[in-house]
Amino acid sequence: MVSTFNSAITVDHSNRYLCSRETWAIRQYYSLNFGGDSVKTFGNILWHFPFFGFVSAILVYLLGFILTVTVVAAPIGLGLMEYGKFLFAPFGHAMISKSDLNIKQNPVWQAYSTIVMIIYLPLGLILALIAVFQVTAQFVTIINIPVALVIAKSLGTYLNPVNKICVHSAVVEEIERRKAKAEV
Repeated sequence: MVSTFNSAITVDHSNRYLCSRETWAIRQYYSLNFGGDSVKTFGNILWHFPFFGFVSAILVYLLGFILTVTVVAAPIGLGLMEYGKFLFAPFGHAMISKSDLNIKQNPVWQAYSTIVMIIYLPLGLILALIAVFQVTAQFVTIINIPVALVIAKSLGTYLNPVNKICVHSAVVEEIERRKAKAEV
């Protein structure tokens, strides 16, 4: 289901694209003529088959599902489920905060999510620090650079998975473009 917002912004409700028509046309031209999507596809293939990224994705998604079912840890669980979706295709996707997309949330849920985020913060700091060491070690062994890139893109989610959402990289680029335009 696709809808159009003000200033000719097209949003695919599966969160696949969020960009102006002009940006979309330029992206299509470059991806067709210079293989932008094929490089991302190749990165995703490398992530899954030599490095078994699908195993990480399934385990993280299941952990998120279990935490969501407990209800008490639901904000963390929902974030981990989104992170699991990200791990299924990390090249071409990104994890961003729901506030960057201006998604309205119930005030009670926001308050509860903030409390859970504060409680999770010490564990998140430890996990993010471990992830930094992993990225460093994997960059040293040149063959593991694709894995290091995925973990590096995930540092913010390791630190705080609450209210994060997995979106296509085109959405992130459009958000950054709009922020830059607003600053000018």
